[in-house]
Amino acid sequence: MNPAELTQTALASPAVEVSVWALFWQASFVVKLVMLGLLGASIWCWAIIVDKVIAFRRAKTSMDRFEKVFWSGQSLEELYRSLTTRSNEGLAAVFVAAMREWKRSHEAGRISFHGITDRIEKVIDVTISREMERLEGRLVFLATVGSAGPFIGLFGTVWGIMSSFQAIAASKNTNLAVVAPSISEALLATAMGLAAAIPAVLAYNKLSTDAAKLGSRMDGFADEFAAILSRQIDDRS
Repeated sequence: MNPAELTQTALASPAVEVSVWALFWQASFVVKLVMLGLLGASIWCWAIIVDKVIAFRRAKTSMDRFEKVFWSGQSLEELYRSLTTRSNEGLAAVFVAAMREWKRSHEAGRISFHGITDRIEKVIDVTISREMERLEGRLVFLATVGSAGPFIGLFGTVWGIMSSFQAIAASKNTNLAVVAPSISEALLATAMGLAAAIPAVLAYNKLSTDAAKLGSRMDGFADEFAAILSRQIDDRS
């Protein structure tokens, strides 16, 4: 077939809509499931990203506010009483947990320096671990989508191309106008996989770094506060 005949054949072929919506509806059932799954994963990723950005910003502001009050010279007893009446997060949670154990040990008449210090350190470690679990919660979903999203999209593409070649073989028509829409449907799955994975990977790296910084900040405060309590324990011994 010469170029003129190819042009005439292409012009004679019915126009095929190649919008994203049309490609989705023309795709096979399996490819549609892949696309819907990737779309749902992408929406959930963005919901997690927005929620974590707001939560981390709120946590940082809360830590700044608490440190300002803590280092203002206010009595530890007064600060403890003011915080026990509400729920606490971050540095405030570490402070309340350590103070609660310190007060329980003294009220029970336990004056062993090493025993009180060990218990306070364990309580602080448990509290920090709990706070980190809360901060890092659902970040693993971002990592999962970031690593598996492209492969899921590729699976949809491979399945769509297989179906396209089967349809081409059945129709015995290899005209580009016939082949192109089917290939486009298949490639749309890969595009959606990348669209879901790229923001998830970038957000996971950024949010993980922010969570680690908040964790380091809590560790630093815990060391400083443990030193303060140890000095008070020495004074009362």
